[in-house]
Amino acid sequence: MTAAKGVALAAALSLGLAACGSSEEPTDESTADEMAEGESSADPLVIGTTLPVTGTLSFLGPPEIAGVGLAVSDINEAGGVLGNEVTVEWGDSGDNTDATVANSTATDHISQGVDAVIGAASSSVTLGVVDTYVEAGIMMISPANTSAELSDYSEFYTRTAPPDTVQGAALGSLILEGGHTDVAMIVLNDSYGTGLRDHTQSAIEAGGGTVVYGASGEGQEFPPGETNFGSQVSAALATDPDALVLIAFEETTAAVNELVAQGWDFDGTTYFTDGNLSNGYEFDEGTLAGVQGTLPGAQADDDLRERLNTWYSENEGGELDGYSYSAESYDATILAALAAVRGGDTSGQAIADNIKAVSGAEGGTEVTTFAEGVEALEAGDEINYTGPSGTGPLNEMNDPSSAFIGIYEYGDDNQYEYVRQIEGTTAE
Repeated sequence: MTAAKGVALAAALSLGLAACGSSEEPTDESTADEMAEGESSADPLVIGTTLPVTGTLSFLGPPEIAGVGLAVSDINEAGGVLGNEVTVEWGDSGDNTDATVANSTATDHISQGVDAVIGAASSSVTLGVVDTYVEAGIMMISPANTSAELSDYSEFYTRTAPPDTVQGAALGSLILEGGHTDVAMIVLNDSYGTGLRDHTQSAIEAGGGTVVYGASGEGQEFPPGETNFGSQVSAALATDPDALVLIAFEETTAAVNELVAQGWDFDGTTYFTDGNLSNGYEFDEGTLAGVQGTLPGAQADDDLRERLNTWYSENEGGELDGYSYSAESYDATILAALAAVRGGDTSGQAIADNIKAVSGAEGGTEVTTFAEGVEALEAGDEINYTGPSGTGPLNEMNDPSSAFIGIYEYGDDNQYEYVRQIEGTTAE
């Protein structure tokens, strides 16, 4: 992927990484006049992406890329940021099996003068590169990280997806609502897998259930990239569970095939999470029928889906087969741009200083688009950007203060459909 790929953007300029910013509204008379006239001496905002083009999470790449691309298109159609068009430096995050991909992307972003990065999707990948971005003064905004290890990590890191505390509570409640009390968990051994397992286990136990396999501290997790689940599935089924939770990425295919081989009945007994909720599986018809899954974020409405599909078709030459974290990617990009407008500066520091405020942490006028946000900011108002992901204002931990968790279910065609959503809050 190249810098020119995506929306038709102005050529990227080389930016300094140490430009200063302010958490206050611009008070300089010339700066205020420039904002009112749509002109500014600020450098153009450069957005980088570290999203999964390759690796075990590559199925999440298209909707996330579409979210960023559509947001940048909307921003530029509204006049850009501080009088300049936004440009994008596209990058691959890979996955947690090969750290060199994300590290190489981070190095490229620094040399390209990126101000804010959208990504990564994997919490483990983020934990491997976030310090590099922080040290360079680049704001990192993930649309999909859920690990609690990233809460309050740095002023230069935030996210538009809720931490595992919210999804874990929702998943645990969903399992208990199904009448299950003896739960086996087949869990990926990384910060995402174990963190989500821990919070789901807490919810199950709080409701009177028991994790009979894969519980915290038992050492029964599988390594990233695992392809042979024979012994693990045998051990899990030997505990006679009445429900099974599979927390995995691309390893899901091998795990499901082994569960089928050993006679597991999926219908109404099996639960996926955001890491493996995909419509791209090639199983026999009906294999996943009745499997339920959780996915952070509000359901993308028809209008947003149509616009995402149009952008992706025109710029990537394909069609989207899912929308996971597309709204969160869109909102992450809009928040970065609005933070730069509020700070009167496109530097990573200015974005870090102002992103909580534009998310609504200080109250203000509710806005739902970038254009509305700019208009309110230029009028001297504080704003509360409320985007399609439905997340609440960022809290002191740099986490969304509230978020929706969608509940989905697979049909006979092995495609999942939206069932309902619940809203949860995050702890300070």
